[in-house]
Amino acid sequence: MKFSLSGKRVWVAGHRGMVGSALVRRLALEDCEVVTAGRDTVDLVNQKAVHEWMNEARPDTIILAAAKVGGIFANDSYPVDFLYDNLMIEANILHAAHEADVERLLFLGSSCIYPKMAMQPIREDSLLTGSLEPTNEWYAIAKIAGIKLVQAYRKQYNRDWISAMPTNLYGPGDNYDLKNSHVLPALLRKFHEAREARADSVQIWGTGTPLREFLHCDDLADALVFLLKEYSGPEHVNVGSGVEVSIRELAETIAKVVGYDAELLFDSSKPDGTPRKLMDSSRLHDMGWNGARSLEEGIRTTYESLNFVKD
Repeated sequence: MKFSLSGKRVWVAGHRGMVGSALVRRLALEDCEVVTAGRDTVDLVNQKAVHEWMNEARPDTIILAAAKVGGIFANDSYPVDFLYDNLMIEANILHAAHEADVERLLFLGSSCIYPKMAMQPIREDSLLTGSLEPTNEWYAIAKIAGIKLVQAYRKQYNRDWISAMPTNLYGPGDNYDLKNSHVLPALLRKFHEAREARADSVQIWGTGTPLREFLHCDDLADALVFLLKEYSGPEHVNVGSGVEVSIRELAETIAKVVGYDAELLFDSSKPDGTPRKLMDSSRLHDMGWNGARSLEEGIRTTYESLNFVKD
C-alpha cells in the first residue's frame, strides 16, 4: 500500500502537544498543507463544535494526537478527566471524520493499553489478554476504545484508517510539572534543580528496578508519517526503539547529561507501576522503519532545548 501526502490537507489534532508539535515539524518536509486548530478554535470534547469545524476545514488526512495525558499521580487523581475527556475527543473526531469523508486517519494510542503482566516484549496481539495496570487504567481504557472504534469504521464503512501505539515518549514540549509529568521529564527537572541548588541527592519514585523503553517524539513523528504512506490494515502497529533501561539507569544517564553527580534516593513507598514494558516493534521495523536515535543523544538535545535551562 502506498499513500501520497502530496497536495493533501493534513489536520494534526493536538498540534500544541509534544507529539503534535513534532508532527508539524516533520510534515513541513512533505508536500502537504498542515491544518491546525487550537482550543480557542474548537473544543474537541464538544461534539457539535468538532462537526462544525470539520465541515468547514475539510481535511483529507487526520493524525489524531490530541489527548489528555499525565503521569501516575495525575491518572490516579483525576480518573474522570482521563476517561471521559479522551473518550469524547476520539469519538467526536472519528465520527466527524467519517461524516466528512476523510480519506486517511491515524489514531495515536499508548503502550499502557497492554496488560500489566503482558509477555515481553509486548506484541500487538497482547491487547485485551489480561488486566491493566491500575495506576493508568482510565487512560488505557479510553485508548483501547479508540483503537476499536477505528477498527469498527474500517469494518463497517471500509475506512482506510489505522492506529499506532508508541512506547514511552519524551522530547521538546513535554510536561515538566513534577506532580503530573512522566518519569523522564520529571527526572530531567529534578536533576537540573539539584544542580542549580547544589543538592546532595535526588529523590526518585519507586525502587528504580522497573524497565522502560523510550522514544524521542521527533522519531515517533517520522515513524507515523512512514505508516501513513506505507501501511493499511486493521491491526494497530507498535512504535518503539527496541531498547529498554531500568529507571536507575535512566536516572544515571540523565545525571550524566545534566552534568551533576548527586546521590540517588529511591522512595520504595511510591508505586513502581508495570515491572517491565518493552514493546515488540518488529512489524514496523520489518516494514522498513527503524530510525530511533540513542537515548543519551535524545535526552541531551531535549535538555538543551528546555526553557528552564536557559532561564
